[in-house]
Amino acid sequence: MGHTATAQAGSGGLTATEHRLANGLRVVLSEDHLTPVAAVCLWYDVGSRHEVKGRTGLAHLFEHLMFQGSASVPGNGHFELVQGAGGSLNGTTSFERTNYFETMPTHQLELALWLEADRMGSLLAALDDESMENQRDVVKNERRQRYDNVPYGTAFERLTALAYPEGHPYHHTPIGSMADLDAASLEDARAFFRTYYAPNNAVLSVVGDIDPDKTLAWIEKYFGTIPAHDGKQPPRDGSLPDIIGEQLREEIVEEVPARALMAAYRLPHDGTRECDAADVALTILGGGESSLLHNRLVRRDQTAVAAGFGMLRLAGAPSLGWLDVKTSSGVEIPAIEAAVDEELARFAAEGPTAEEMERAQAQLEREWLDRLSTVAGRADELCRYAVLFGDPQLALTAVQRVLDITAEEVQAVAAARLRPDNRAVLVYEPLAADGAEGEDGQENADSDENEGAEQ
Repeated sequence: MGHTATAQAGSGGLTATEHRLANGLRVVLSEDHLTPVAAVCLWYDVGSRHEVKGRTGLAHLFEHLMFQGSASVPGNGHFELVQGAGGSLNGTTSFERTNYFETMPTHQLELALWLEADRMGSLLAALDDESMENQRDVVKNERRQRYDNVPYGTAFERLTALAYPEGHPYHHTPIGSMADLDAASLEDARAFFRTYYAPNNAVLSVVGDIDPDKTLAWIEKYFGTIPAHDGKQPPRDGSLPDIIGEQLREEIVEEVPARALMAAYRLPHDGTRECDAADVALTILGGGESSLLHNRLVRRDQTAVAAGFGMLRLAGAPSLGWLDVKTSSGVEIPAIEAAVDEELARFAAEGPTAEEMERAQAQLEREWLDRLSTVAGRADELCRYAVLFGDPQLALTAVQRVLDITAEEVQAVAAARLRPDNRAVLVYEPLAADGAEGEDGQENADSDENEGAEQ
C-alpha cells in the first residue's frame, strides 16, 4: 500500500511516498531527477541499546559481518559489485539503529536492491566460523585504532558510561568491550540475525533519479519473499529524570597533548520541540568560531585552543550536549571551568540576542538543507524518521521546525538543563609537561574523538 507524493508545507517541495510489503518491510521512495544517481538506504531497528550485559558490541560486529558474503555473493563480493558498477557503499551502527547504504548510477539501482535483499534473506547460509573470527579481529583492531590507542580516544565511552547509569541500555557504546567481543559466539551472531535482520524490523528508502513503479516492483520481487520474524523484544526503557541531580566527575591522567575539559549535559529526547531548542542553544554557545564559548575562551581569554558544543540526539533516552575544551599551554582546568559556567549562567539569565538566534538558525538551516539536498542524505533522514518516530515525512519539514523555535524556548532549555548539577565531566591531565602540547596532536585528537562520537 502507499500514498501519492504531495509536498507538505515547509518541505521545500520535497516529496516522499510510503509503502509496506506483506512481510512488513516499510518502503519510502522520493524522486529527484537532478542527477542520474539513486541512493538506497536500509535501516534495521537494532543498535547497541538492544544488547544485553556480556554481549555488548554485537550490533556493530554484525554490521561488519553483513559485508562478509551471503548465499549468492561470497566473500567481499558486495563491495566489488557495487564499486565495479560505479557506486559507493558503507554501513554504520549507533545506539539506536544499524544502517546500510549505496549510491549508484541510476541504471544500476536494481543491482543494489538485489544485493541488499540477498543478504537480508540469506546471510545465514554464508555465516561461518571463519568469517566470524575474521570480523571479530577487524572490530577489535578498530577499537584499538580509534579508541584505546589515540589521545582522548575513550572520552566518548567514558562520558556515556557516566551520563547513563549502570544497567541503562545506553550505558555502553556500540563499539563494545574487548571481553565481550571475545565472548561472542557464532550462535550468538546467528540468533542476533534471526531476531533483528527481518523485513518487518527494517525500513528501506530509495531516493533519486528513479521510476517509482519500476523501483517498487523490484523491491517486491527481491524482498517480498523474505519471511517476517516476530521474536524481537522491545528495547529496555531508556527514560531518566530530566536532571542528573549532581555533577559526576572523573579525572584521567594519560599521554594527551593538552589538558582538556569535556562534559555531557542531559538534554531532551530527540523528536521534541525542546530538543530543537537545545540544538539552537548549543549552536549559539559552541557551534563554530562565531560561538560564545569560542569567542570567550579562544579569542578573548586565549585560555583554550579549541572550545565547542555538539549534540548527540537520541530518541530512546535523553540526548546529550557534548562540551569539549582543549586548554592553551599552562592553563589549569579550574580557570576553564569557571569561564564556561559563567558563560552558561549568563546565557541562561539573559537569553540569546536576536542576532545570535538568526545566525544559529541560519547555520542549522544550512546544515539541514545540505543534508536533504543529496540523495544519500535524504534517504538516510527518511529512514531515521520512519524507524525512530514512525513518520518519514517529518524529515522533509525538519528545517521549518528549527526555524520556528523562539528565543524564549532557547533560554528556557538552557536555564533548565545547562547546569553544573546536570552534567558528567571528564578532566584530562597530561603525563608529559605542558611543553609537549602541540597543534598537530590536537587536530588528530579532535578527529578521532569525533569519529567515536558518530558511532
